[in-house]
Amino acid sequence: MDGSSNVAELLGPSRFVNRELSWVRFAERVIELSEDKQLPLLERIKFLAIFSSGLDEFFQVRVAGLKDRLAASVRSKSSDGMSTREQLKALRALLNPLLERVGIVYRSQILPELKDHGVEILNFGDLGEDDRQRMVQVFNNRIFPVLTPLAVDPAHPFPYISNLTLSLVVVVTDPISKESRIARVKVPPILPRFVPLDDSTRFVTLESIIGAHLDRLFPEMEIGHHFSFRVTRNADLSLEEEEADDLLELVEIELRRRRFGRAVRVEISQGAPAWIKEVIIDELRLHRDDVYEVDFPLDLSGLWAVYDIDIPEISGPHFSPVTPVELVESTASRRVNVFDVLSSQDILLHHPYESFSTTVENFIEAAAVDPSTLAIKQTLYRTSGDSRIMAALIRAAEAGKQVAVLVELKARFDEQANISWAKRLEEAGVHVVYGLMGLKTHIKAALVIRAEEQGSRIYCHLGTGNYNSKTARAYEDLGLLTSNPEIGRDLAEVFNLLTGFSRPGQYQKMILAPAFLRSRLIELIDEQAEREDAGRIIIKVNNLTDPAIIDALYAASGRGVKIDIIARGICCLRPLVPGLSDNIIVKSIVGRYLEHSRVFAFGGTKENPVRIWVGSADLMERNLDRRIEAIFPIEAELDKARILDILRLNLDDDMFSWSMDSSGFYARMETKVGISVQDRLCELATEEARRTQSSSIETIF
Repeated sequence: MDGSSNVAELLGPSRFVNRELSWVRFAERVIELSEDKQLPLLERIKFLAIFSSGLDEFFQVRVAGLKDRLAASVRSKSSDGMSTREQLKALRALLNPLLERVGIVYRSQILPELKDHGVEILNFGDLGEDDRQRMVQVFNNRIFPVLTPLAVDPAHPFPYISNLTLSLVVVVTDPISKESRIARVKVPPILPRFVPLDDSTRFVTLESIIGAHLDRLFPEMEIGHHFSFRVTRNADLSLEEEEADDLLELVEIELRRRRFGRAVRVEISQGAPAWIKEVIIDELRLHRDDVYEVDFPLDLSGLWAVYDIDIPEISGPHFSPVTPVELVESTASRRVNVFDVLSSQDILLHHPYESFSTTVENFIEAAAVDPSTLAIKQTLYRTSGDSRIMAALIRAAEAGKQVAVLVELKARFDEQANISWAKRLEEAGVHVVYGLMGLKTHIKAALVIRAEEQGSRIYCHLGTGNYNSKTARAYEDLGLLTSNPEIGRDLAEVFNLLTGFSRPGQYQKMILAPAFLRSRLIELIDEQAEREDAGRIIIKVNNLTDPAIIDALYAASGRGVKIDIIARGICCLRPLVPGLSDNIIVKSIVGRYLEHSRVFAFGGTKENPVRIWVGSADLMERNLDRRIEAIFPIEAELDKARILDILRLNLDDDMFSWSMDSSGFYARMETKVGISVQDRLCELATEEARRTQSSSIETIF
């Protein structure tokens, strides 16, 4: 047993960082960017919107899970040894100061700076007479018809309040009887959260417009104070798949139940009297610690409407994704055939720097219309509502091609969209399947089979990101277009596993979860630890929580392996602990784009040649045990060199990076050289596009 194993035994659970608290540290980094005056103002607004959406999801899933365990008296502890009650208490202690920071940055920085550029977020009471009249018309024509006031009294029980719906609680008094009641007015989610005035650079909060017209909803009554509040409910689906005859029907039923999930949080505007809070708490069966009072508009995800304003001086730098040189037309008269290119070489893709449209979407669209295409198979986890890929698959099926799509109905918060796509695909004649019982299918893969002179040939796309054109412009992801026959055979076997009835086997190139991924990654880590010369590991993931992987990394560190972890979000590994993780560095990059790719690099010297895998899996128990995931090797030397350059830029970034200390806290790295990995990759992509364009012009003339 090596020294690090002894230290791990001595430290016990304390060798891990708590997963939930680690997520809050990530949220703190997002807020820090909203406070960064070096960033364009609209970018800072975007980070407030991201924080708000992320916190909603965190409460709906993670906090809801903790509260379920508490209610069920489950005594299990987290990997770091904290009880459920201790975690909930610690979360509240961290979240309250974060919400105070959000209020300060929103009121003291964002609003004044927006006003300096002619953009205002106002309450109805802030408006001048002309603007008030316009908003009165908006209220009469668009808002009032969809409002339903609901009184609370013996004849009207406390109304059901659906998940994440903004509401007003109003004190209403009968002027004759002097009897007071409270009422609830639902703020319609179908209306914009921030209502634009005519010039579209000034907005009015929807709840303030409704609040100014409460006399219309309660005529002849005296209107007292009113306050905004919002309820968050448990939104994690609970599926008994083994008892289901129809998974699609089961998911649809559970989606309806989600609206009625147990309440886990109430947000309420600051200043609400204690008795109103008590009524809400009692009716929702919550604890006082589940109430969060804030002094900024509830649900700041509505700030996306402000972020979309076109004001160059406060917007982020514009970047247009480029087309990889291999797919650029070399003459004005000849269009590149993606299959001709792939027949002789792989194409490594890096989004959003390289266009999703001219690569992945083009690949599927080309297959859909190509007369040589025999079949197309694809996984769908999340996609956009206007998906060109889904439209192409429908066209291919209607043209008589064999098309099979695995639609993951359990993709959290995308279930309804995926149900809709599944039905549309089935109507077009696509073979639609829903994956394996008890497992989510998270692999990102597409397979095209073509009839060629030498026989049928398989072309593949594998990646780290979803087949979603919208997120492909905002998420950093890697992908590979290839006709490698071994990968093709592997992927064909994977689709047979997903659509048929078989057990996962060993594949030539790909490594799959849940059967083999954890054990194979541990083998690769151990191989570096067993080398006589110093080993080298670089891992880039969204989240790292798996105890077995972490312990393997600790053991490798104890054997002298230099390990760099680039984990954007959650990291339960504690770096730089003497005797345990002296050789492990952990950093997080949070920037303009969401770092989303997963890369695993082992080695990197002449004596220890680098081996690189890329894929869909984060290093979390859910990914390694309860999902179909895959990683695949990068084998072309130029592609490996390119990924190593990307990883080095990630490690060199000192503008949007945070380093983690041995206690799990993060500090923003001091900018010494001034390297932003995302800015540099934008520059490199643009430079390559210009060189390619110049070369094409020379070829033409």
